[in-house]
Amino acid sequence: MARAAPVTSATPRPAPADRSDAVLSRLQLLVTRKLDGLLQGDYVGLLPGPGSEAGESREYRPGDDVRRMDWPVTARTTTPHVRRTIADRELETWLAVDLSASLDFGTGRWLKRDVVVAAAAAITHLTVRGGNRVGAVIGTGGGAPPAGRRRGAPPAAGPGVLTRLPARSGRREAQGLLRAIAGTELRPGRGDLGALVEMLNRPPRRRGVAVVISDFLAPPAQWARPLRKLRVRHDVLAVEVVDPRELELPDVGVLPVVDPESGELHEVQTADPRLRRRYAEAAAAQRAEISAALRGAGAAHLRLRTDRDWLLDMVRFVAAQRHTRTRGTTR
Repeated sequence: MARAAPVTSATPRPAPADRSDAVLSRLQLLVTRKLDGLLQGDYVGLLPGPGSEAGESREYRPGDDVRRMDWPVTARTTTPHVRRTIADRELETWLAVDLSASLDFGTGRWLKRDVVVAAAAAITHLTVRGGNRVGAVIGTGGGAPPAGRRRGAPPAAGPGVLTRLPARSGRREAQGLLRAIAGTELRPGRGDLGALVEMLNRPPRRRGVAVVISDFLAPPAQWARPLRKLRVRHDVLAVEVVDPRELELPDVGVLPVVDPESGELHEVQTADPRLRRRYAEAAAAQRAEISAALRGAGAAHLRLRTDRDWLLDMVRFVAAQRHTRTRGTTR
């Protein structure tokens, strides 16, 4: 079961400009009210920048970056130490936003594409302060597959459409970037998540933060290597967007579904408990493979669901990241 995610047969809908502006206005108010309470201290952000100015040392803890080992202190104390670095005051953050056709789906409180835009808005809000620059690359499908294409027919060709938005500082520029993301039309056909991530590797950029927002339904073999390469120079955050129907099927009888990326049409008998069990097992295995690939790439992993309060999940993630980065610090 290569893609254990049902998708509705509704055709992709472009986001009108007025709807996008209204959504972004509500998101900005919501994010500001909920997240500003976390942003206290010398530097704020979803993931603190790797920095370049040397700070104090502390004892090594499992999970610390071995590239920051403080060898003189380690040799002097015979105990492994790592050198903390003070975050750069001007951080460059790049978003890789996957808006392939599989994101135009949702059975919870939101569509997956709405959660993608919301996550991009929250991350931009958290990183745009203090003259920091934010840029984005956006990927979507490459062409329309035949309507109602039956299983076994060849999938739609094309690597998808990739768009780069240059990194700029300032809230006005950040709002323009978010409007461009929210206003991107979801095109049917296959996208290429690997090529989207690779756009953040070329040309090489100064150390900063790279955020990949996707449902990661593409095979890990397509995107895991570019993600590992990205982690060599940057702190990487992977935001995985999930719908509950991608994890389990409800018992609703015969359910016709169509994959908007390939156009494959299926009729699924959801009343069969064995089929629902196999589906849940395949979906769990798929998500475990995604998590393992992200962990192997060294990326921080945040999962947002369409049936939950995505903002609360993000607040908890930010708090956990801050706790992890500050625990055991020498005072």
